[in-house]
Amino acid sequence: VQLQASGGGLVQAGGSLRLSCAASGRTFSSYAMGWFRQAPGKEREFVAAIVRSGGTTYYADSVKGRFTVSRDNAKNTVYLQMNSLTPEDTAVYYCAARRRTSVVDDTTRFADTRRYDYWGQGTLVTVSS
Repeated sequence: VQLQASGGGLVQAGGSLRLSCAASGRTFSSYAMGWFRQAPGKEREFVAAIVRSGGTTYYADSVKGRFTVSRDNAKNTVYLQMNSLTPEDTAVYYCAARRRTSVVDDTTRFADTRRYDYWGQGTLVTVSS
């Protein structure tokens, strides 16, 4: 699976952006998808995830209530709608695909980068104050 993230850019604090991650191949619906971000000088951190069907989503506490992850399996695309952006949201955002999931999955397991099989190249989001 090849992943291509897009939609990043420069936005003022309080604004919104929608990121997209397009996947190649015909097995997109076989993967749970995650969004991560990495700010300069910081480790990569979990943002959000969505199960194969789109029926369950997971969020980091820092974005809960502001960000929404969704997917369109017919378009092989996962989205991250980001509202009420703050300068602390400035980072390179990555999408990732995870093949193996479990009935015991929770936010902690979806936040584990080691559980993901494929990564996109990242798209830069800059939020100005």
